[in-house]
Amino acid sequence: MNILLVAINAKYIHSNLAVYSLRAYAKEYGSHIRIAEYTINHRVGFILQEIYKKKPDVLCFSCYIWNIRYVQELLSDLHKLLPDLPIWVGGPEVSYEPEQFLQQYPMVSGVMVGEGEGTFRDLCSYYLGGAYAFDGSDMADEILDRAGVFESLPLEQIPGLVYRDKAGLLVKTPEREPLSLDELPFCYGELEEFKNRILYYESSRGCPFSCSYCLSSVDKNLRFRSLSLVKEELQFFLDRRVLQVKFVDRTFNCSHRHATAIWQYLKDHDNGVTNFHFEVSADLLTEEELSLLSTLRPGLVQLEIGVQSTFAPAIQKIWRTMDLARLEAAVERIRKAGNIHQHLDLIAGLPEEGFLQFAQSFRQVYGWKPRQLQLGFLKVLKGSYLYHHREEYGLAYQTQPPYEAMQTKWISYGEMLDIKLVEEMLEVYYNSGQFEMAWKVMELTADNPFDLFLELGRYYEDQGLLAISHSRIRRCEILLEFAAQRDPDHLELYKEALTFDLYYRENMKTRPKWAPDLSCYKELSRRFCKKGKLSHLEPFWYDFEKVRQAKTLEGYPDRIQEPEFWLFSYETRDPLSGQAKADKVSLTVT
Repeated sequence: MNILLVAINAKYIHSNLAVYSLRAYAKEYGSHIRIAEYTINHRVGFILQEIYKKKPDVLCFSCYIWNIRYVQELLSDLHKLLPDLPIWVGGPEVSYEPEQFLQQYPMVSGVMVGEGEGTFRDLCSYYLGGAYAFDGSDMADEILDRAGVFESLPLEQIPGLVYRDKAGLLVKTPEREPLSLDELPFCYGELEEFKNRILYYESSRGCPFSCSYCLSSVDKNLRFRSLSLVKEELQFFLDRRVLQVKFVDRTFNCSHRHATAIWQYLKDHDNGVTNFHFEVSADLLTEEELSLLSTLRPGLVQLEIGVQSTFAPAIQKIWRTMDLARLEAAVERIRKAGNIHQHLDLIAGLPEEGFLQFAQSFRQVYGWKPRQLQLGFLKVLKGSYLYHHREEYGLAYQTQPPYEAMQTKWISYGEMLDIKLVEEMLEVYYNSGQFEMAWKVMELTADNPFDLFLELGRYYEDQGLLAISHSRIRRCEILLEFAAQRDPDHLELYKEALTFDLYYRENMKTRPKWAPDLSCYKELSRRFCKKGKLSHLEPFWYDFEKVRQAKTLEGYPDRIQEPEFWLFSYETRDPLSGQAKADKVSLTVT
């Protein structure tokens, strides 16, 4: 018997925790369970042929907002090729309207609703039965301890299902009781298949909050995995020097004791390599937690902080609990410590928040200077409060996934398109970290950076530059062209700032055409750059220490007569930004 769990991920570097957790919990049937992971960058035809070649006897899809259209297309084609193949689906994209999904896709046998581990194990027992459990595995003692598990359960006795019976009628079984997280086996063993990929880990399920746009608010069964197990499993990642582990806990620091114990353990057992990602509510961070976080190795931890909006009526309308003053103070304190990458989130399209209010939210959060500011758009998810009140709020959203809001009672489609322009420019010129110095100069020219990003986005639009995969050099050239139009008096400063940014990132093989000729400094460079391509010496006629400190246009430095030299060392990089070590050096030109 071949039970195939299929995951279609958003990117190759991602892995699907759900399918590995399902297999681990059904470990008594493990020799009959296979996992196949693909990405949305694969052609549907390729995924189809690969599934067909694996000859599944039972097929199960893990369904999310990013892959459901792939799954839907595969369902029809697989049924044509394998009309008798039982196909099951599970995950948030099918759990909230399972009957509707089954009516739309009659070739699907059923839906595993909600938390899936116990349901999947029981489904394995339905297809495999007791005879298959003893297939040469070394689990005899555990099998005897779990008497009755291996009986072939009829579908009607398996909680958490909506399925099609032999007469074609839909049957819904009772809801399944939530598991204790300590019952879940650790799902990682050999890590060869995860090479160069992010590993996901779960130390809690559920969320204490009730944000109306979020499906996590539907699950009020907040549970934690025992700290003794968590520490043991974290050590597994540390011992193997995994590059990054992302906690999928919805609000990691909702338990002070839990969060503090884990961060302390990571500090005490840091291997100098592994990075751990956490999603936190910054306004819940205590003095003890902030003090502890400030002592961690730079790069050990990164934090994702969902702000969503700073507009009070919007926050109230989505039932979000947030102390904005405390959040801002915590973000500022973490930023000043300089050892943690902060990723802050905003959502456009929330109830009550119009275009001008969103621009103000952007201005306020951008002013906190996070390493990254993600500008997202409201998604009207099945099962959420906003989904059930979509007409009341005038929510016009995409019919197909990702169900993104196109307009609301408070914001028009045209305004949403303007925010899309801001998002694209923000990703390129801020979040990429590739234009740090040039953008530092550019942002001084605008009172609200939102307006500046929008102006740049409209420049791209007017020049026909959108929807093109530009090189980094071309992005620099476009910014120079924009600067020449917007702030021509400081064009030479922009040129030097972009040169600084290029060498800040890498030792350029091709010198930018706007940069000065270095032939007269070759001998000086040879004497100073002892490590060849691992360092670069560059002259500048503007003081970039002053650029970094400038707060207003009056803070722009004047051009100096004799150049200052900066040494870029590529062996040593900032663990948060990846930028080369850059130091101003004292040299005499002869």
